[in-house]
Amino acid sequence: MSFFSNFQSDKCPGAISGNPLNGLCEKVCIQAQKIFDACIKQIQLENYTLTLTELPSDVTYPLTFISAKSVTSAGTISALTVERLADKPGCARVQATVSIPVEVLFTDANGTEGTAQSVITVKQDVLLFVPAPSIMPYKVTAEVSAVCAEGTFNEGENTFTVNACITIILKIAIDVEILLPSYGYCAIPPAQDYSQEVCAGFFELPLYPQGNIKQK
Repeated sequence: MSFFSNFQSDKCPGAISGNPLNGLCEKVCIQAQKIFDACIKQIQLENYTLTLTELPSDVTYPLTFISAKSVTSAGTISALTVERLADKPGCARVQATVSIPVEVLFTDANGTEGTAQSVITVKQDVLLFVPAPSIMPYKVTAEVSAVCAEGTFNEGENTFTVNACITIILKIAIDVEILLPSYGYCAIPPAQDYSQEVCAGFFELPLYPQGNIKQK
């Protein structure tokens, strides 16, 4: 029997007279990513070497660093190991290398701006809750952000030495189907066109001065 045919409308909260949840008379199955656990780590990396790739072919050395920042919020997980802890049921030691793609902005010796690609890699070693084994496996994901405000070019190496601010959010997640009560479909309001009211304020003034005219 499917979840739809197993639905009993008389058990719906909205079917009870006077219930403040009136209207919740539908069960909806949605596909979502369930997050079993997550943690955030913010790191300041000093004297980190950015190796440049995808440089313009006509660049003139030396280069002057302008800035660098991450180009995606999705980090790449590699060298992943998950070790369940006997003394902490449900918890595990999660070790991984997180790679963060970044775009580097610079000027060359002629003052021409250019961009190059690089990657910042950070090792993580944390404790997280890991669900029990199931047919659908969990996955470890990383949301990332990185910014570098200053850096120095290393001649002959095509690298910059930078100071970087890194944020990494590690998550234990499974793509699941969840059954939820529903109010039905969303009502989408019409869009409101933007218009710059150049005459706003002026048109709101009275046509003639207000107030009583003083008599001599």
